[in-house]
Amino acid sequence: MIEPAKFRRALLAWYDANRRSLPWRRDDPDPYFVWLSEIMLQQTTVPHAAPYFLEFTRRWPTVGALAGAEDAEVMAAWAGLGYYARARNLLACARAVATEHGGVFPSTEEGLRALPGVGAYTAAAVASIAFGQAANVVDGNVERVMARVFAVETPLPAAKMELTALALTLVAAERPGDWAQALMDLGATICRPKSPLCERCPVAAFCAARATGLQETFPRKAPKADRPRRYGVAYVLADEGRIALVQRPPKGLLGGMLGLPTSDWTDAPWPEAQALAAAPRVAAWRLAGEIEHVFTHFSLTLRVMRADGDMPAIWRPLDEARQALPSVFRKALMKAS
Repeated sequence: MIEPAKFRRALLAWYDANRRSLPWRRDDPDPYFVWLSEIMLQQTTVPHAAPYFLEFTRRWPTVGALAGAEDAEVMAAWAGLGYYARARNLLACARAVATEHGGVFPSTEEGLRALPGVGAYTAAAVASIAFGQAANVVDGNVERVMARVFAVETPLPAAKMELTALALTLVAAERPGDWAQALMDLGATICRPKSPLCERCPVAAFCAARATGLQETFPRKAPKADRPRRYGVAYVLADEGRIALVQRPPKGLLGGMLGLPTSDWTDAPWPEAQALAAAPRVAAWRLAGEIEHVFTHFSLTLRVMRADGDMPAIWRPLDEARQALPSVFRKALMKAS
């Protein structure tokens, strides 16, 4: 059995010497920075999220400033981070903090959970890192560490509750924010998904998976179901260096984002005649090619059609359109260029 106090001492000593330098980390943590970074880091990596974080905090340095931003500005700044419902929730949360809490984040998990778009993980992370609360912060990195340290045979995702309970046995009132970040850093830099650096791990002596020599096979994972494929057509209409864009509906995939006009996304490929019939206007459309994009729950094949002409739309210069579009539409625009 692991002795929690020894495990904690070893990991915190390693963290003190090896903690990552990240733009949102401060000796005196800013709750706004912690919250914003945690929302951005969901489903993406630190190197990808860091430039977005720096740009957001340059443009909107406080939660009040973000609350007062225009929806379209924030959605455009978010483009490329994916999971666009998070951007809508980001604004809703900022506005709730500004209007209902006087611009000050609640300091407890319960209070944070009551904010729009703040789930159990984010509430625990902000409570521990920003407010020094002894919260159980469990992300994918922590799940992997727990699965290996305790050699948990139950496969993910069924193991999530078990891994969360095991992580809770190591939580204490001492340095809760550092503890949460130490576990995250360990998973990100040492206890990596592939080729873990066990020889450099500060808690290798406690690791049951390493004792078996099978540490890289943990966490166990259930076989993945085949990802369904959908098909659609994206239309790139150009006029004197400008590109026609549309505002997508507020609900649903890529909700509220600027996008290219598209057909419906269906279960079968679009024949050329149907693709032309679904175009936003009659024009000399020509096929530019196809692009592939993977969303969480399905893969998408988009035929890209291009034409020159005018129509009622949101027109943006080509370079500005590239910056404002989510990655799936950016791919389509590049295919048509």
